[in-house]
Amino acid sequence: MVDLKKIQTLDQLIPSQPRKVNQPDLGKMGPSFKDTLDSLGINKSPGFSKPGNEGIKFSNHAIERMRTRGVSYSPEEITKISDAVSRAAAKGSKDSLILMNDSALIVSVKNNTVVTVMDKNALKENVFTNIDSTVVL
Repeated sequence: MVDLKKIQTLDQLIPSQPRKVNQPDLGKMGPSFKDTLDSLGINKSPGFSKPGNEGIKFSNHAIERMRTRGVSYSPEEITKISDAVSRAAAKGSKDSLILMNDSALIVSVKNNTVVTVMDKNALKENVFTNIDSTVVL
């Protein structure tokens, strides 16, 4: 322990021997977010879509926002989102805001891709532009 009252130069703060840092054992961690999405059969971005697959896709940006904001969706919720996008497409929408319980998604309807995801804290005092429809679930 260092007594800060006795420190006179920056050199005194530099330890004489490097500290050993415990690195996590990556082999003991659970599945990655990508692996979880893959196991649910969710395509991650337009570049990964398969011919004939009409499921909703998540952009890399949306996946990152879900990860950083702690948002996740069950397979049933993914189905509801996909159905909402289909309903928006049937009405001629191009870009839609989908409001769910505690989150909101901006979706490119024409690309069938979730562009970004927000939690309820990010929704407060937010202005949504460049959307032509809203679906409330």
